[in-house]
Formats: sequence, C-alpha cells, structure tokens
Amino acid sequence: MEETGREAVATAVQRVAGMLQRPDQLDKVEQYRRREARKKASVEARLKAAIQSQLDGVRTGLSQLHSALNDVKDIQRSLIDVNKDWRQSINTIENLKDVKDAVVQHSQLAAAVENLKNIFSVPEIVQETQDLIEQGLLLQAHRKLMDLECSRDDLMYEQYRMDSKNTHDMNLINNYFGDMQKLSEELGKQLWMVIQRSLVTVRRDPTLLVSVVRIIEREEKIDRRMLDRRKQTGFIPPGRPKMWKEKMFNVLDRTVTTRIEGSQADTRESDKMWLVRHLEIIRKYVLDDLLVAKNLMDQCFPPHYEIFKKLLSMYHQALSVRMQDLASEDLEANEIVSLLTWVLNTYKSVEMMGNPELAPEVDVNSLQPLLSQEVVDDLLNTYMSTLTSNIIGWLRKALDTDKKDWLKESEPEADQDGYYQTTLPAIVFQMFEQNLQVASQISEDLKIKVLHLCLQQMSSFLSRYKEEAHLYKEEHLRNRQHHPCYVQYMIAIINNCQTFKESIVSLKKKYLTPVMEEIMTSSHACIDAVLDDVAKEGCSSLLDEVFMDLEPHLSELMTRKWLMGSNAVDTICVTVEDYFNDFSKIKKPYKKKMTIECHRRVVVEYIKAIMLKRITFKNAEERKEGAERMNNEAEQFRFLFKKLTAGSGEDTEGLCSVIEAIAEVFKLTDPSLLYLEVSTLISKHPDIRDDHIAALLAMRGDASREMKQTIIETLDKGPSQPNSNYVPIFKEITVPTLSVPKLLK
Repeated sequence: MEETGREAVATAVQRVAGMLQRPDQLDKVEQYRRREARKKASVEARLKAAIQSQLDGVRTGLSQLHSALNDVKDIQRSLIDVNKDWRQSINTIENLKDVKDAVVQHSQLAAAVENLKNIFSVPEIVQETQDLIEQGLLLQAHRKLMDLECSRDDLMYEQYRMDSKNTHDMNLINNYFGDMQKLSEELGKQLWMVIQRSLVTVRRDPTLLVSVVRIIEREEKIDRRMLDRRKQTGFIPPGRPKMWKEKMFNVLDRTVTTRIEGSQADTRESDKMWLVRHLEIIRKYVLDDLLVAKNLMDQCFPPHYEIFKKLLSMYHQALSVRMQDLASEDLEANEIVSLLTWVLNTYKSVEMMGNPELAPEVDVNSLQPLLSQEVVDDLLNTYMSTLTSNIIGWLRKALDTDKKDWLKESEPEADQDGYYQTTLPAIVFQMFEQNLQVASQISEDLKIKVLHLCLQQMSSFLSRYKEEAHLYKEEHLRNRQHHPCYVQYMIAIINNCQTFKESIVSLKKKYLTPVMEEIMTSSHACIDAVLDDVAKEGCSSLLDEVFMDLEPHLSELMTRKWLMGSNAVDTICVTVEDYFNDFSKIKKPYKKKMTIECHRRVVVEYIKAIMLKRITFKNAEERKEGAERMNNEAEQFRFLFKKLTAGSGEDTEGLCSVIEAIAEVFKLTDPSLLYLEVSTLISKHPDIRDDHIAALLAMRGDASREMKQTIIETLDKGPSQPNSNYVPIFKEITVPTLSVPKLLK
C-alpha cells in the first residue's frame, strides 16, 4: 500500500508540474483544483458501484448453490424410492407376458384390418396400375404401386414381429402380392427408357423427365427408411433396396457409351477418311449433349445429383475407352495423326471441351488425358516408323520419276529467272512441308522429330541422287547421241542442288527456333557438303562434255599446222562461248565456280600441249612467231573469260599470264639471258618441275647442253617458296616419260 501511495504521489506531482509550467497558469489553480475534485468524486462513485455489483453477484451465487444442493438431495431420495418400487414390480412384469402377446396380436390384427380393403382389391389395383403404365401416366402408376407395396410390407412386418421364423406365412403374403413385383419391373423399364432418351426428352417434354426423377427420389426415400428399419428390427421387404438412383446412372453410363461407340458410320474399306468422320461426329455429339445437359437437364434433377458433373465424367470415360480401342487398332500413319491431333488438341480446344458455353463447369486444365502417355508414345513411335518407310518410298519414287525426265528429248522447265530445273525439289519439299504441318498440329516435340527425320532421310536420298547423276553421266559417255538434252538436264541437276539448299534453310527457319536451328547445324552442314559434291561432279561432267568437243582442236596446238596459221584457238573460244550460253542457265554460285574451272582447264590444256613437245622451233623467226601466237591466244582467252565472268569481279589475268610468261621464254633472242628468263618463270610459278623446264627448252630448240644442265641443276638446288595466294597450275601437268639425261643429249 505504501508503494502504491508513493506512486500516486509521484504521478500527482508530475500532473501538477505539467499544469503549472508557465506563470500565467497560477491564476487557474483554483479551477484545476475543482476539476480534479470532480474527477476524484466520479472515480470513487464508479468504484463503489463496481464493488456493490460484485457483492450482489456473490450473494446471488451463494443462494443458487444452496438451492441446487437441496434439489440434488430431493432427487437422490426420489431415485431411492424408484429403485425400491422397481425391485418390487419385477415379478409383476413377468406375470404380464400374456398381456404383451395379446398386444402384439392386436397390433397385427389392426394392421390387417387397416389394409383389408387393399388386400381384397389387390388384383384390381394391379390392373389399374398396369393401365396407367401403358398410358404413360407414370407418377399415378407409381402412387398405386407404393400403396400396394406399403400394404404388403406392413403385413409382412407384423408377421415377422409375431414369428420371424414362420417362412410359410411370409411366402404366402409375398406370393399373394406377386404381380406387384412385375409391375415394379415394368415401371422400371419405362423409367429407363425415358432416361436413355433423356437428352431428347428434356428438349421435347421436360415434364416427363421430371416425373421420372421424382419417382426415383421417392424410391430412394423408401429404400433409406427400409434400411433404417432393418438396423432396428432386422426386417426388410423383398426387393429392397431397389437402388433406382444407382440404376439410373448405370443406364445413363451405358447410353453414353453406346452413343460414342455407335457414332462410327464408315469403315476403312468404304471410306479412307473414316476416322476423321468418326472423330468429327463424336466431337459434335459430345458438345451438343453437354450443352443440353448443362442448360436443360441440370434443371430437371435435384442439385445433389450433380447430373452435369456425372455426365461429364461418363462422357470423358467413354471417350477414353473409345480412344484406347482406336489406338489398339492397326492404324495407318494419317489415321494416327488424326487420332493424336483429336486427343491432344481438339478435345480441349474451343471446338469441344474448351467451348465458352461449357465454362465454368468444365475446366479443361482439370481433365485427365484421354490416352496415357505410354499409349501416346507407342502411337508416335509407330507413326515415326511408318513415316520413315513412307518418306523413303516417296523419295525413291520421286527420284525414279526425275530419272525418267532425264531421258526426255525436250528441255527441262525453267523457273521465273530462266534457270533450268526439274520438279524433284518441289515434290520432295512439298512432301516434307505437309508432314511437318501435320506434326505441328500434334506437338512441338513431334515436329522437331519429323524435321530431324526429313533431314536425315534427305542426306541418304542425296547420296543416291549423287550416284544416279554419276550413272547418268557414264551412260551418256557410252553413247553421246542417246541423251539429246544431257547438258540441259545436268544443268537442272546442278540447279536442284542450290534449290535443295535454299529449301532446307527455309524449312528450318519456319519450323525451328534459333536455338534448335543451332543444334541441328551439323546435319545441315553434312547435307550441304553432299549437295556441293553433287553440283561439283555435275559441273565437272559438263566441262568434260566441253573438252571432249575441244579435244580435236586442242590436239592442233603447238604443231606445224598451228604455227603456220591454224584457227584452233578461235574454234576453242567459240565452242566454249557456245556452251556457256547454255551454262548461263546454271545458278550463280555454281556458274561462277564452273567458269573459273573452265578457265583453268583451258590454260592447263594449252600448257599441256606445250609440254607434249609436238614441235621444236628451228630458228629465232619461228620462236618469235610462236611466241606472238601464244600472246595473241592468251589475250583471246583473257577476253573470252572476262566476258564470261562479267560482273563477277573474278580475276582473269593470272592464268593467262602463265602462257605469256612461257611465250617470253620462247621469244628471247639472246640464249645467254635464257637462265634469267627461266628463273623469272620459276619464281612466279614455284610448282614448275625440272621436266617442265626441260620440255620448254627442248621446244625452244637452241639451248645448249650446258645451259640446260645449269638451269635444271639450279632448279634442283632449291625452288622458291610459293606465295600464300598462289594457285598451283603445273602440279597437275605431266610431261611424256623421257629422262632428263636423254633430253640433255
């Protein structure tokens, strides 16, 4: 208490200090005192009221406890009295057994009297009920059936109570009401017929469906009542529980299954599109039925039936079973695609379960898959296996068709830019495109697998394409008159390689993400390498064709006839230009390479003619004349190939300069300077060999034995290092076998 008092004084001091912080507040001291006095009086009054209230409550509680104690004592005395009375009356109760039996008998007789009217009129009521069922008045028929069942059940119950082991009397009652069981079965048939046609009935006569549901609900209530009675007494009437609600759902389930299975109108033998038609019919049926169930049937059933939810589950299960059955059949590739597209995409799309009118009751994200992943994988594996075989067959057929075109006497078609082509690339990539579009409808993973398969088979196909192009060339070489359009079709084969390249790039850009495109770069590079090989061999074949026609004219070079004034080079230039008019139909990447190669081969053949030593110049005049002809012919070649490579930026000087450099060796009049001229030639063309030098000196005809030996020995000591940009030309030029010592002699 002292501590509390000290705290109160300290608090009061703080309050007074807070009130008297300024001098002018001293004038208000009396006012503060009165206010605090009022607060104190108010607090004291509240404390007194609270204490008084607590005291009153305690007083009342004590009074109630005293009363409760007295009541408990009174009850205890009463229970003692009741116990005494019960012990005294045990014998009296045992003496009343006869009265009890009389009461039971009276109850049975009362039930019989109460149902007497119904008992005598059972045949009549049965007939009336039968007539009502036939007339379709199901509610009224059920009411009468309920009355009959009630009479039978009451009689049998009373008999059971009297003597549960007396089966004879129980059977007698049951047999007397035997027709009633047939009525129940007949009524059930009518109900199940309505339930089977419920989706139609609900649109035409919803009242009939409501009546059926009411009858089922009545039976469910009776079933529950009878089951409760069995728990209490052990008795249940024959035919109970009927479980008509469960039967109703079973009938609906069978109806749904039959509707799904019965929607197949065609077979593969009658219509190749049988599965597409079947799946479309299923889609339409299911969507229409579920919309009717949501908008109409749901109103005809009690909410706790959850009729729409149950129907949705039945349709989903029936569809799953049907899809499993279809998946187990021996489906073709296009049929597998149709099935998987429908199962994986169409089923949950807005065309079916994702239809806005079915929301929110149908959540497509909560629907289980119609087919297990294992079944889907098996179908995809089958599809990929079948597709692989089909693609191989399609590619083989396309190549066979293209090979037949190579034998035609008419030129191949040209594209809008005038380049020759065949239909092979278009056929192949149209096939690839179609299969990729189909795969895209199923899944992203399948699309990538199909594209990988297409590229894989493309690689194998191009190897066969290369072989067939080579065989085409060899067959042509055996008889050049047999293929009148050989050049044009070989050009088309070369152009096809470029078209294949462009189509592959386009296909990958269209169907692959940049990341996946990067991953598949290696397969693309492999295909490009094969295509380049095919094109390279095709270009080489065309150049072989050119040089076969040039061969008679090339054989005139470096002969007496040539020195006297042959027009062989003019003919060579005209022939090459004529061929390249056809070669203009080759697409640029390959045309450019082919022109460069032709230029190189013409120069190489020209130098080969020099190395063949067909002529030896007799004097300086012949050497000068030969050198001038060589310079003129080099200029002709330069002009020709400059014309053929116009606009390509290709250097046409380097190769022809080799001919001019050799001409300088022949043109030289002072033999003493021959060593320097040959050294210059060697420095520019480090791949030149001693047999080449020997052949040049032999053709010149005036080099002494010592000069030849000095020049060749110098070459043997150490050839100069070639420039990094130097393209060897002498490397592939051979000189007819003749040893150097013999040449020196």
